[in-house]
Amino acid sequence: MHQQNTQTLSVSELNRQVRQLLESGFSVLNIEGEISNFVCPSSGHWYFTLKDQGAQVRCALFKNRNRFLKYKPRNGDQVKLRAKVSLYEGRGEFQLIGDYLEEAGAGALQAAFEALKIKLEQEGLFSQQHKRPLPTLPRHIGVITSPTGAAVRDIVSVLARRFPAIPVSIFPVAVQGEEAPQQLIDALNLANRDGRCDVIILGRGGGSLEDLWAFNNELLARAIFASDIPIVSAVGHEVDFSISDFVADLRAPTPSAAAELLSPDRETLGGQLRYYEEALARQFKRRIELLSLRLKSASQRLRHPGQRLQEQAQRLDELELRLKRQLKYSLNLYQQRLSHLDYRLTQQSPDRKIDYLQTRQQELYQRLKRGMSLQLDKRRVQLASQSHALQAVSPLATLSRGYAIVSDQQGHIVRNTSDISIGDTLQTRLAKGRLLCQVTETIEADH
Repeated sequence: MHQQNTQTLSVSELNRQVRQLLESGFSVLNIEGEISNFVCPSSGHWYFTLKDQGAQVRCALFKNRNRFLKYKPRNGDQVKLRAKVSLYEGRGEFQLIGDYLEEAGAGALQAAFEALKIKLEQEGLFSQQHKRPLPTLPRHIGVITSPTGAAVRDIVSVLARRFPAIPVSIFPVAVQGEEAPQQLIDALNLANRDGRCDVIILGRGGGSLEDLWAFNNELLARAIFASDIPIVSAVGHEVDFSISDFVADLRAPTPSAAAELLSPDRETLGGQLRYYEEALARQFKRRIELLSLRLKSASQRLRHPGQRLQEQAQRLDELELRLKRQLKYSLNLYQQRLSHLDYRLTQQSPDRKIDYLQTRQQELYQRLKRGMSLQLDKRRVQLASQSHALQAVSPLATLSRGYAIVSDQQGHIVRNTSDISIGDTLQTRLAKGRLLCQVTETIEADH
């Protein structure tokens, strides 16, 4: 019997050759499937299974690659994996060595984001020359965001802490989903028509690219660009960027940061006022000292003649008194301005506004009650008048004066003897009751 001369391989050598054949026979692939059996040991490497309805394959994404990804997968996620084909020699298992991983659909969203960004940038919507300056001390701040999200709580909390006198109007909208872009546009247009706000915060909390997609809408970008009111975009976290960030007059890394940017710190502002007050006092003091030195020098030079010296001394005394009065007046004026500013700050308190609005509501309610009562009385008089007029022309009123209404058996009113025949039965209606009569004779009317 002839024996073939075949090479005997070890298991390790066989697996090595198979791995080399697989890696050389396939280029880098893009595979889409569902994550399962995901594990992440202390080494930082990711191991998981990628499956579809008919098959599955083991995958590995090592730490030196996965540490650059913002996205960490979970079991059940639909993903796209860029990988090369290989074999794990130790167990002889076919596997994919991953290079990049993203959620299925995220790549298309990112491509759409980049395309829209390039388009609007070429049209000039991101140009610095169109950016409007923000008010140093806003009179009224508008906030367009979800009324139930963390963003609105953070914004209101920061404004209340730093400068509670600034009024804030919330324009509630959905910040994700199909209806969110149009709601954001409508709220932006409403704020512009309302005219109270002199700056607007547009934003929401963090999330995935899909969660933030409402702020990558082209129509919303054009509405931001067309707004008459300066807009601060505060969408997501510091690492998140949206189209609205590029179009807005200013991008804030977070909603809290937007509130910090727009609200002056009341302690800092108070310190500035005190600094100006002290600087003004020092300036007046130096001025007085200078004038006093001049006065002293003039007094020393003008010793003779005596009469002229006395007149000049008296004039200098008058000037000194006028200067002191002017100084006192100026100090009082600045104190009054400071008190006025303090009063205005107190007047902007939310409690005072709430009391005023409640009183106004009660006044309007009482006016509404009085107006309704007057309208009801007027309507009662009109109803009585119209009822009286209707009663005057009512057929029943005519019957009550002794007249009667004659009709045939079909209910037709009889107006002429030619409408009936001898023997017909007629119905006669009186003011009270009816009569059934039979015609025995007809008499023509005299002409």
